Amino acid sequence: MPEPSQDSGAKTDTVLRTLLVALLVSLVCSSFVASAAVVLKPRQVENAILEMRRNILVVAGLWAPEAGVDELFESVEPRVVDLETGAYAEDIDPETYDPVEAAKDPASSVRVPSEIDIAKVGRRAKHALVYLVRRDGEVSKIILPISGYGLWSTLYGFLALEADGNTVSDITFYAHGETPGLGDFIVKPEWRELWRGKRAFDDSGALELQVVKGRVSANDPLAEYHVDGVSGATLTGNGVSNMMKYWLGDHGYGPFLKNIEGGGES
Repeated sequence: MPEPSQDSGAKTDTVLRTLLVALLVSLVCSSFVASAAVVLKPRQVENAILEMRRNILVVAGLWAPEAGVDELFESVEPRVVDLETGAYAEDIDPETYDPVEAAKDPASSVRVPSEIDIAKVGRRAKHALVYLVRRDGEVSKIILPISGYGLWSTLYGFLALEADGNTVSDITFYAHGETPGLGDFIVKPEWRELWRGKRAFDDSGALELQVVKGRVSANDPLAEYHVDGVSGATLTGNGVSNMMKYWLGDHGYGPFLKNIEGGGES
């Protein structure tokens, strides 16, 4: 029976050493990556908070690039609202409350009934964060987080209303995956301008705010509630309309806005 050659043993030893070195390198790299993730996590959270605040300041008309975000945000008051009653939840700290995480917990969220889930929200938290802009102690604007499905993605944004809880001051979307050159019209300044001054509810309290197909006609009796759509991006526009119908409706911010209208916010 032939004996194993020295060359064969050397090759085996080389392969084992190569595998061992590769394993050690992988372990070292994994340790560096894990450590970096832990070290950078607080900074990532801080940056996410700053970016969210910047978006709120933009839609509130308070953004000034030369000023600090935290300084500007001092005029914005976060409040937690019970969406069922429309009342403020005084026992929940708005600085630590996370509606996204709350929506994942069945104990702190509700399933949106399919017959009214036109925005494809699925589940929402029982409480929401709203932002009040104050001027001389009085509320001047109300900022509402909104979300809903467009054509390809979930759209996330903010709707700014005047103190009456009815007149639109501005709208902005900070995250979406709609078609570039078509569905991304929702972030263009000229389209946002079309929203300013529109009304959400008519004199009877019916919700009329929506994006229409094509341009709003001067003869449209509901022109003060309608916003121009964009040709080729009808489904994205429909998604925005559905967000308005849901979030400004009775299952969304409707009860809160009725409290505002009735003098529930000083």
